[in-house]
Amino acid sequence: MAKISFDNKQTDFSTTLKKVVEEYFSTRNIKITGNWKLYIKTAIVISAAITNYWILVFVQPEAWISLILCALFGINIAVIGFNVMHDGAHGSYSQKHWLNEIMAYTANMMGASSSMWKIKHNVIHHTYTNIEGQDDDIDIKPFIRTNEHQKRYWFHKYQHIYFPLLYSLTWLWWVFQRDFSKYFTGKIAGFKLKKLTVSEHIIFWITKIMYVFVYLLIPMYLVGIVPALIGYLVTALVCGVVLSIVFQLAHVVENVDFPMPSEETNKMEESWILHQFATTANFSTKSKTMLWLTGGLNFQLEHHLFPKISHVHYPALHQIIQDLCKSYKVPIVVYPNLFKALKSHIFYLKTIGAHA
Repeated sequence: MAKISFDNKQTDFSTTLKKVVEEYFSTRNIKITGNWKLYIKTAIVISAAITNYWILVFVQPEAWISLILCALFGINIAVIGFNVMHDGAHGSYSQKHWLNEIMAYTANMMGASSSMWKIKHNVIHHTYTNIEGQDDDIDIKPFIRTNEHQKRYWFHKYQHIYFPLLYSLTWLWWVFQRDFSKYFTGKIAGFKLKKLTVSEHIIFWITKIMYVFVYLLIPMYLVGIVPALIGYLVTALVCGVVLSIVFQLAHVVENVDFPMPSEETNKMEESWILHQFATTANFSTKSKTMLWLTGGLNFQLEHHLFPKISHVHYPALHQIIQDLCKSYKVPIVVYPNLFKALKSHIFYLKTIGAHA
């Protein structure tokens, strides 16, 4: 695959943006990584998950209570992914590399592969955001058409109706299909993976086996096959919906672009920084609850511009970026709340699904 490049000539806007953000941390003597708030949140969400699992498997409450706990467990897993795994994988959780690695490995505890994630997300998605054929995160073909550069099928006319069902399968698809596809093909969206080390091979297989053992075999043995399968599906489907919605509201909504490089030069028209402004959206930036639950992924623009900065600092960065955008007249896409962002996502799916 030919490498795509950006017009990365430094502009006054990009230089000022970096300078102001650096000054924010240096003048206040603040570390760009996580702080005590993130560490307390980590303890809360991981303890909640362990407690929930223990109640479901060993206490075994009534069926209706168990179903509610399974749904909450699915949300809990997604929240761990947003907050703990995500910051760890980006190296923004702590200044200590080993601690970042441990937090990144919570992805493996949840059935995914942190090593595959780092390549798929940190490298490919963050570099080639919303570029068709490059960004694996917008590749849900053929079931969902996310942009005009993808082939349109007749059933896309209804994608704004059936998308919740498809999104619910995200976690199952990720754990049991996509990771293995990447592992055996050695490719992600056409990008060739570096050769895995022996330890990476071992970790991949051991954690996949442990996931099946902990989430399926132990519950089947103690609770029963049918109840365990029902509980697991409820957990996985709820987790899938939550993960998908948060990720999709960041890049697949109205007012964001899906630009392509020049056919002659394979170069993007804009700089990488302006590309992020054009392809990324924020939502619910005034909600502390949404920040807490999504690990700052509602501040998706701030995350894309400064992935090495922990999400606990995103509200402050957002204000800095908003002020600069007003001064330089750079457009920024922000939806005031989750409902309006979701409404925009649905309307966009309907529009792109109905027209070639």
